[in-house]
Amino acid sequence: MVPFRTDIGTTNPHAVGSSDSYVDNLETDVLIVGAGFGGIYLMHKLRQLGFKCKIYEAGKELGGIWHWNCYPGARVDTQVPIYEYSIPEVWKDWTWSEKYPGFAELRKYFEHVDKVLNVKKDVAFDTRVVGAQFDKASSKWVVKTEDGRTARARYLLLATGFAAKRYFPDWMGLDKFKGEIHHSSFWPDAGVDVKGKRVAVIGTGSTGVQIAQETAKEAGSVTVFQRTPNLALPMRQTKLTRDEQINRKSDYPEIYKNRMTTFAGFQYDFVDRNTLDDTPSQREAFYEKLFANGGFEFWLANYKDLLFDKEANNEAYKFWAKKTRARISDPRKRDILAPENPPHAFGTKRPSLEQNYYEMLDKPQNDVVDIKKTPIVEVTETGIKTEDGKLREFDVIALATGFDSVTGGMKNMGLKDIDGVELNEKWKMGTWSYLGMTCAGYPNMFFLYGAQGPTAFSNGPSCVECQGDWIVDAMKKLKDEDIKYIDPSKEAEESWRQKVTELSDKTLFPGTSSWYMGANIPGKPREQLNFAGGIPLYEKECREALNNGFEGFITA
Repeated sequence: MVPFRTDIGTTNPHAVGSSDSYVDNLETDVLIVGAGFGGIYLMHKLRQLGFKCKIYEAGKELGGIWHWNCYPGARVDTQVPIYEYSIPEVWKDWTWSEKYPGFAELRKYFEHVDKVLNVKKDVAFDTRVVGAQFDKASSKWVVKTEDGRTARARYLLLATGFAAKRYFPDWMGLDKFKGEIHHSSFWPDAGVDVKGKRVAVIGTGSTGVQIAQETAKEAGSVTVFQRTPNLALPMRQTKLTRDEQINRKSDYPEIYKNRMTTFAGFQYDFVDRNTLDDTPSQREAFYEKLFANGGFEFWLANYKDLLFDKEANNEAYKFWAKKTRARISDPRKRDILAPENPPHAFGTKRPSLEQNYYEMLDKPQNDVVDIKKTPIVEVTETGIKTEDGKLREFDVIALATGFDSVTGGMKNMGLKDIDGVELNEKWKMGTWSYLGMTCAGYPNMFFLYGAQGPTAFSNGPSCVECQGDWIVDAMKKLKDEDIKYIDPSKEAEESWRQKVTELSDKTLFPGTSSWYMGANIPGKPREQLNFAGGIPLYEKECREALNNGFEGFITA
């Protein structure tokens, strides 16, 4: 049985590699942390400009989240080709087997990316960053790894993603359980045998939904512990043929250009009508069409006032509840999974995409426990005890308890500003950045797919390419103009934070406790962690700062 793991670091006693990426006292122009979509994109673009780049990656392979995620049913909830790089040499020879690929196929995609872009020769795997500070005297970042190596770089780029720090609840006895227990992102690569076993799934984000739906095929029983219902949407998975994809390749440049003009970087966008502009029968027909198309259309191609107007939002929820409740025959489960009244405004928590989640949980051998009503009090040697004194026994526990999202990864790597203050300290009372890519007191450091960018409200690769292109253009400009030092001002950070808050306050998001707002982690400040104005507006704001001579930055 694979032991219960709570930290990446415990498995990295020493990184060993034959390339020069592993040397101690590594000197490079650019050090990138993270080898997922973001880190690889940055390296590819910067190499083309002649920068010498290295990547430090805590995992053993490329792929970021898809290296860590191998839990049952793990798959992406954005359809291809939207969920891939727009780099022609990468997409021209690549085809997928289905519309929403699973983790195994996504890992193969990263192998293909490596073949085409030759990434790995400049990556040190099993390398976790535990400290980093800018040294004024040499104008370089000094970066320390867990196994005692040091690297020096002119630029530090953080591509740690928004789900880099796992969240473990503080229940009593988590370590006492005698069966098998794993956090979803530390799921053993070899898998866990659930055949005929009693499985508990704690959490109902997209991970919990996917694990429950998948393990229910083989398990003796699956019990889901739910704090908040997931207002999940039908995925409508389909197989893809090689021929149909090859025939569409001529449209790809247009598809990739178009995705950057939409709010969330998808292939569709909100319609230019308000909910109550349509008659009830027109509205019903429109909702039916979105539901039939599947994916996030009912969320991101809905009426334009969906996320702004409570009454409009209620109409969407009513439709969702009607469609979903019809799929659940057990009245008790129906009220927990798809209550008559909205638990929160629809779409203010990221909906998950499901294939047969509701049918699976409706089966008599499976169950759902409302832990708002009866919270979990402890994990025992044999199972899980709730506040009402009930002990449910299990063989396998899956913790789909999520992440200290958006900011957790960056706060977890010993980053210090020029005065030696840890980022963890600076962000204790809230998050400050400029443009969602830079931080005051951290010169020549850029990050992407993190705090105060379009991150959680976007398709990952779209966000990565939007921010990645900006960072690369900024670095080219610094090089061309011989600027050695760039650091955002405190005022610029303050006004960006205000902008992020104002955009969010116009929507229904602040009314919902979610990881978007930092509310899933006890003691974490509640604030909007993402730029809620959409990719086109974000791009416009960032480009203005760059084109107006690094507006908001102090340069030297």
